[in-house]
Amino acid sequence: MAQAPLDPARDLRVAVIGSGFSGLGTAIRLLQQGIDDFLVFERADEVGGTWRDNTYPGCACDVMSHLYSFSFAPNPNWKSTFGKQRELLDYLRDCADRFGVRSRIRFRHELTEARWDDLRKRWLISTTGGDYTAQVLVTGTGYLSEPAIPDVPGLSGFQGEVFHSSRWRHDLDLTGRRVAVIGTGASAIQFVPAIQPEVGQLDLYQRTPPWVGPKNDKANSALQTKLLTSVPGYQRFRRNFNMWGREILAFVMARPAVAGKMQKMASDHLKKSVPDEALRARLTPDYVLACKRLLFSNTYYPAIQQPNVELVTDGIAKVTADAVVTADGRERPVDTIVLGTGFEAVRRPIAERVFGRDGAGLKDTWNEGMSALRGTGVAGFPNLFMLLGPNTTLGHSSQVIMIEAQIAYLLDALKTMDERGLAAVEPLPEAQRAYNDKLDQRLDGTVWNAGNCRSWYLDEHGRNPSIWPTYTWRFRRATSRFDPAEHLLSTSEDLRAAAPAAS
Repeated sequence: MAQAPLDPARDLRVAVIGSGFSGLGTAIRLLQQGIDDFLVFERADEVGGTWRDNTYPGCACDVMSHLYSFSFAPNPNWKSTFGKQRELLDYLRDCADRFGVRSRIRFRHELTEARWDDLRKRWLISTTGGDYTAQVLVTGTGYLSEPAIPDVPGLSGFQGEVFHSSRWRHDLDLTGRRVAVIGTGASAIQFVPAIQPEVGQLDLYQRTPPWVGPKNDKANSALQTKLLTSVPGYQRFRRNFNMWGREILAFVMARPAVAGKMQKMASDHLKKSVPDEALRARLTPDYVLACKRLLFSNTYYPAIQQPNVELVTDGIAKVTADAVVTADGRERPVDTIVLGTGFEAVRRPIAERVFGRDGAGLKDTWNEGMSALRGTGVAGFPNLFMLLGPNTTLGHSSQVIMIEAQIAYLLDALKTMDERGLAAVEPLPEAQRAYNDKLDQRLDGTVWNAGNCRSWYLDEHGRNPSIWPTYTWRFRRATSRFDPAEHLLSTSEDLRAAAPAAS
């Protein structure tokens, strides 16, 4: 049967999914390289990704603003050391406008399916706004896009208000309410201090206490802003200074013995902040610092010592129509439940929508665990480039560094395809295995694998498909050049030779 001809108006060189740091960065760099045959598909009605979706009170970044931004788009006007949610969202909006990529974004176009057509060497892309085809598919959805909802018995039958922190209910006035917060991760330590003064009672359900260090957040002075705007090279110096400072953390965090010594910093912060020994004991982790993500806050510990806050460390047995019941049988009445339970980081929902050669689903391919070549390509999925794919998560520095490295890798791949007349490139299974075997060896014995904790970094098989276990400069080096020898290559001649079979 003859295939429907490609629609030139909807056939793209590159299709990009998502418009957060990954998607916008890709769009900007494509334009800068003279590639304009692309579109960005965004499910929402604005750019921003994580910083658009997470609007909970107190939302902010825990990486310095000068480092958590594009190297090609420095911002001398950051208000403080660590950017707040609104400021980061405004930065991304400005980048979309300043670099002229907003017209390339199709808002309210959520990806429903991407299926590889091996005959035509095209991705067949279905979105809620229409169908497209593309030679190359770039996913920029990251790992903080889909909230993780805990499987708590009775939660669906709760008669009060329930919402995840990444879907904050700004229409709901929390004044005087009895609020249960489930989770004590990166989001909770920010919104708990923000809502504590207004709620009537706050029950904070903690399964495992986090290590929390002091946050050295300061407002940027007028003098600092003037230096950044008027002294040549100063802004780049600040960025590099922050980057290399964070690289030192990579050395520490990769080694449990060294991380244990650094633990004293967080332990001293806890001791100074919480004088009550019994409460301090319940807030003290039993694992090595950085086994789970190290958090930073100056307000979390003071907030949970307020009279209207109770730290609950007994496990949750169930939720009734109007209460949370813990394993000890105690029932605590509540009218609002806030889920600070993180995201589906090792079960990427987008994998359910991507199908490679012979109809193989990415979800099924990853059934035994996520893996990719250089965190970007997957065997069996030609011309697929994943930004912030497996083993690109950092426990010490800015994800924007990793994103820019992967974008450079993508651009080199596109250049290689043009120079060699390639219709498709696909990681060789043996190259992908060798790369991941080396990663597993490097992760073995690190604090992320051997720090005596169960973190979201690990999958159900106990493997770590999340963390990049060393310095960011090593990842930049690993992705500095697209290596054709690691890939199965299909030429344009192969595509033309197959064309008669379609008629």
